[in-house]
Amino acid sequence: MTASRYAIDPGEWPALPIVGRDQLFPVRRVYCVGRNYADHAREMGASGREAPFFFQKPADAIVPPGGAVPYPPLTANLHHEVEWVLAIGAEGADLGAAEAASLVFGMAVGIDLTRRDLQATAREAGRPWEIGKAFDHSAPCSAIKPLNGAPLPGKGRISLSVNDALRQDGDLSQMIWNASEVLQQLSKAFRLMPGDLIFTGTPSGVGPLEKGDRVDAAIEGVAELSFSVF
Repeated sequence: MTASRYAIDPGEWPALPIVGRDQLFPVRRVYCVGRNYADHAREMGASGREAPFFFQKPADAIVPPGGAVPYPPLTANLHHEVEWVLAIGAEGADLGAAEAASLVFGMAVGIDLTRRDLQATAREAGRPWEIGKAFDHSAPCSAIKPLNGAPLPGKGRISLSVNDALRQDGDLSQMIWNASEVLQQLSKAFRLMPGDLIFTGTPSGVGPLEKGDRVDAAIEGVAELSFSVF
């Protein structure tokens, strides 16, 4: 009997289904862009075309489609943020915008769940945001739709409803930094690698979720995603 190379069971690698394929997309890192829609930037107290900033969630924060989302501990103010997600399929660093865009394997719709009260407390204290952003089950995501050589879309409705009530309703064209620019800027700070996911920001209308809520999110021509909070 051959001994395992691992001292403990490493478990399964986080992954998402791929539309039209039996294969899975393994998730390496999850990068998120803050305040990338002007209306959301204003509702969060910012203005203008500020340089993009990034934070991360752990790969195992991903909740594949069909999974329910537990209401997280320690918070009384869980917020939804619908986002266009880019899935990286090739490697590159310090790239131009066109080069960076060429690394994209596919697209999805995801939700950046946020413990808003904990995020605010950390921000006011000058501390890292992980407790507000990087918790378990904080990144529900649809299946990945491969680009198959098509260009990244420059527009498309992005929306989110809670219990059939529309909360967020915007368009990808409203992004302060478009997808290629986001990837270009991110590649200057990190080497992009196959398996990386980039959540590209959320339009205005973020708001609270409660136990029992049903969330429906969609991006025109990209994907749909539904889940319940329990």
